[in-house]
Amino acid sequence: MKRKSIALILSMGVAASPAWADDPIATDRPDFVESSQTVGLGRWQIETSVAWEEDEDGAFEASAFSTPTLLRYGFAEHWELRFETDGFIDAELRGPGLRVDEDGVADLAVGLKYHVPGSGENGGPSMAWLMHVDLDTGSSAFRGDGARPSLRLVAEWELPNDMSLGVMPGVIYDNGDDGRYAAGIFGIVVGKGWTDRFRTFAELAMPQIASSSDGGTQAALDLGGAYLINNNTQWDFAGSVGLNNRTPDLGLTTGLSIRW
Repeated sequence: MKRKSIALILSMGVAASPAWADDPIATDRPDFVESSQTVGLGRWQIETSVAWEEDEDGAFEASAFSTPTLLRYGFAEHWELRFETDGFIDAELRGPGLRVDEDGVADLAVGLKYHVPGSGENGGPSMAWLMHVDLDTGSSAFRGDGARPSLRLVAEWELPNDMSLGVMPGVIYDNGDDGRYAAGIFGIVVGKGWTDRFRTFAELAMPQIASSSDGGTQAALDLGGAYLINNNTQWDFAGSVGLNNRTPDLGLTTGLSIRW
């Protein structure tokens, strides 16, 4: 992910609006459940943002600022190559007589998305497979342990009254104190289109489902929306509330997605 000013990104988005792109951009953000669509043959798409999280545990408080970014390239009609990272991170831990501040860059994930041809027809769900590997490429404070592969399946249904439903089960193989372990992934999202340009969503996001010895389960309620500036540029926003003590109490994000 690249750290850019919102003004610069917006100017890029306006400039990168070819007349032939008459189908609206489909993005994987700001919700946790990914889109089932790929960007299309020969197309590039960047989805970048700023994000903030805060968590409180007794007398200790932690907060983090990051710049999550996803770069997508369609190398075939139903396939795309993906590069994803949380970008630059500035994290702080505060407590009685304690203040620790760390900053650096997050790990990079490389992946593929495959849209299942013909899915979404005759009332069935539109489906895609996502295969990622998180690599230990980040700064020492934010670097994971080795390569962590994951596999996710996305299914999306179009519902009456401009509503939609998406589900995303998956699995990730990570490294913990007791060695390698498998953790589940799950998300379910309900969307509502209010106009041709504006939509909102509500979502249950579970980026990790694991035993307590492997870090436990994380779960959050996400609410947000997106506004289509033009067919190739989208602005979005979202808020997140943690549902257990293993999940940050509060999260906020806003981002911009551009296709060319």
